[in-house]
Amino acid sequence: MADQNPQAGDTGPPKGIPALKAHVAANKIDVALWGIRLLTVLCTIGYVLPLFNNPVSAFYKALLGNAATSALRLHQRIPAREISLSREFLARFFLEDSAHYLFYSLIFMNVAPNLLILTPIFLFALLHAASYSLTILDTLGQNSMWVARLLISLVEFQSRNILRAAALAEIVLFPVVVLMALFAYCSLLTPFVYYYFVTWRYASRRNPYTRNTFHELRALADRTAARQSLPAPLRSAIAAAVTLVCRMAPPLEAAAQ
Repeated sequence: MADQNPQAGDTGPPKGIPALKAHVAANKIDVALWGIRLLTVLCTIGYVLPLFNNPVSAFYKALLGNAATSALRLHQRIPAREISLSREFLARFFLEDSAHYLFYSLIFMNVAPNLLILTPIFLFALLHAASYSLTILDTLGQNSMWVARLLISLVEFQSRNILRAAALAEIVLFPVVVLMALFAYCSLLTPFVYYYFVTWRYASRRNPYTRNTFHELRALADRTAARQSLPAPLRSAIAAAVTLVCRMAPPLEAAAQ
């Protein structure tokens, strides 16, 4: 009977540059997403540390990178054959997190640069780019670039905190946008448009971190207002702010979908 076992020299799927080329050919969109996310991270760093380029240009390039990433993810989530001009399609479209962040880039393409605006898209790009970088390194070989693997592991270990920080940035940005509108750093319509973005994030099916962060902030505000040492006017102001935010939240049944 012929020996059906692999040859002794066969160590599994090929690794190295040929394997990377094959991976790129088979996963063009995923590799493109990885590259654009890396560029978004680099542009954000370029905005903070403008050593080689114009920080204003880097700011808008980061937003464009986020828009391109979101559009590609939408292409993956909603194929072109399913696109239609119906209420059902629009409802499905705005349930997608990628649609939220495509809208996010469009909101801020004509406002004055602000680091807080780039914070959530930088954190998401960093997290997803790090995750796919590990796939790229595995394609090259298990022992390739151990320093890069260590850095990726640190990012993934902090993934929960990164997502919470991104959600907090989304929330804190709302009053900042209101102040920007009052001081003519953006259109007076921008806070109203951004409000819809925040409600979509609150009702997100795939990412509960914005909703959870709102609940954590409310609990913190309630504990602060309950302190006997807090002046009565400040206690009343906190209670009024909590009531206002609760009224602005979308229905709980929408968030639970």
